[in-house]
Amino acid sequence: MAFTVLQVIEVPLYFVHDGAPPDSNVLTRIMLSLVVLVLLLGFVTGVRELVRQADPACGWVADLAYGAALAYIAVTFVAHSLQAGEVIAAEEPVDPTITAEGSYLLYGSIGRILTAVFLVAAGYAVVRSGLLFRWAARSAYAIALINLAFVPSLYFGNDTGQFFSANGWGTTATIASLYAYWVLACGIALLRHRNARHYAGRPGSASENRR
Repeated sequence: MAFTVLQVIEVPLYFVHDGAPPDSNVLTRIMLSLVVLVLLLGFVTGVRELVRQADPACGWVADLAYGAALAYIAVTFVAHSLQAGEVIAAEEPVDPTITAEGSYLLYGSIGRILTAVFLVAAGYAVVRSGLLFRWAARSAYAIALINLAFVPSLYFGNDTGQFFSANGWGTTATIASLYAYWVLACGIALLRHRNARHYAGRPGSASENRR
């Protein structure tokens, strides 16, 4: 829940200033994102372990989701470093979403395809292993498709005012935050149903044997 709350707080910071934002704005949203990414790491690690315990045969899918999340976290850290470096080094306020050219694809197309891989693998793993019901997979696939639709945004320039561009507000902020709501929903569901076998209702499970 903390992950999604911080993500929701972070995204509006990209839209509160016209032109170059003050350094405090850029550095604050980056600081929030650093915490968000660490929380995401904890979530995906926990999900991988839960899937392995519930159904070892799904372990490879959980590993794929974990690997995609790790890659996403790593490239986002690099993108944050590029943008923060631009702001810290500049004598006057700059808009790093434009001036930090190396971050375009990291926040955009690369981030979107890694997010899609994570969602597809994680959605499949939590349902196939019996951790959650089918809504988790279906919603993950839908958000993954939306993310994949923005991978070609690299062909549409670097106008941050456009919704669909390499570093546009849709590609790097709005669409990039959708997966947070999926994480929130799954996190709440997993907390409510800690015994995965009992939740899936599988005969022969430990919970069934205790009945």
